[in-house]
Amino acid sequence: MESTDYLKVFLGLVSIVNPIGAVPVYLELTQERPPAERRAIALHTSAAVLIILWVALLGGEHVLEFFGIGLPSFRCAGGILLMLMAVSMLRAEPTPIRHTAQEVETSLRQPVAVVPLAMPMLSGPGAISTVIVYAHSNRSWEQTGYMAAVIAGAALVTYAVLRFAPFFERLLGQTGMNVVTRVMGLILAAIAVELIAGGATQLLRAS
Repeated sequence: MESTDYLKVFLGLVSIVNPIGAVPVYLELTQERPPAERRAIALHTSAAVLIILWVALLGGEHVLEFFGIGLPSFRCAGGILLMLMAVSMLRAEPTPIRHTAQEVETSLRQPVAVVPLAMPMLSGPGAISTVIVYAHSNRSWEQTGYMAAVIAGAALVTYAVLRFAPFFERLLGQTGMNVVTRVMGLILAAIAVELIAGGATQLLRAS
């Protein structure tokens, strides 16, 4: 992978995590909490996203091997999952693939940094599958290090967005956040098509 490929993965991962789309839920879950606690929740959420995706980076291959799943099949499945998320983002609608209404309602009375904000809202199945696919397209320590840096960058963007969530809400408004979500959905759809095409090509060559 070249530097432009890592930039593409970074932009794609930020689009999948979609911290802008999580701003309304974050504000709803923390609206009655003091500012210091809200800042702590933003930090803990981004740290949890970092840890979850790092675990996927280091252990994802072993999980696939345990279940006997080939990378081409996983690329196709991950691409389909991302496409479903992209369609919902293009329509500016929440998707139950990321979280359910019951999870959000339950979390109003519980700590929210890890569940449901970090998992499954931000680092859900789509982000995890993307990390696994790109992490094992070239198995080397250098590749792993670059991917770890990409994940750290996405987690840093997540922290910045959540930390200044009230500002983004005032600046963009609901319409502006919907526009950003749709743009991210378009990027995500393109990545999904690439994953599906690549996985299908590998499966056809192996057959």
